[in-house]
Amino acid sequence: MRNRLFILLLTLVLSSCACEPEDIASFAFKGMETFMGAGFMPSEEIRATGRFQGMSVNLSSSSVDGEEESTIFLKLENGDPVALGHQPELLARKCAELYLRDFEKSGEYQKITVQFIQSDPSSPENIAMQEYMFDTKDFPP
Repeated sequence: MRNRLFILLLTLVLSSCACEPEDIASFAFKGMETFMGAGFMPSEEIRATGRFQGMSVNLSSSSVDGEEESTIFLKLENGDPVALGHQPELLARKCAELYLRDFEKSGEYQKITVQFIQSDPSSPENIAMQEYMFDTKDFPP
């Protein structure tokens, strides 16, 4: 019942709002950052570094044999092939450094994995992925 009431209230607010979709998205991202920590969403500086069309972040924690391991997955989609082509591992390290600098809770994670995903515009099911993993302790605080 509470969920239905919440959905009804949200629908009424959004349908009566004369807001632009960008304003609604901005509000949602600010709310997410309040919950997850400042800098959770990748910055425009990261987007510009590789001219990425899409960016997302996933946080993961697991326990193996009593050992806690936590990882940040930074997924960067459809970057500029020229920027990715020369030394993608250096670009991945730069993106990881920028993300860890901005995310206030990055110290709670042991690893960061940067994924470069390229999809074929004429055939979206064709995907190529490069993945680079770094220890967060190797970056300046």
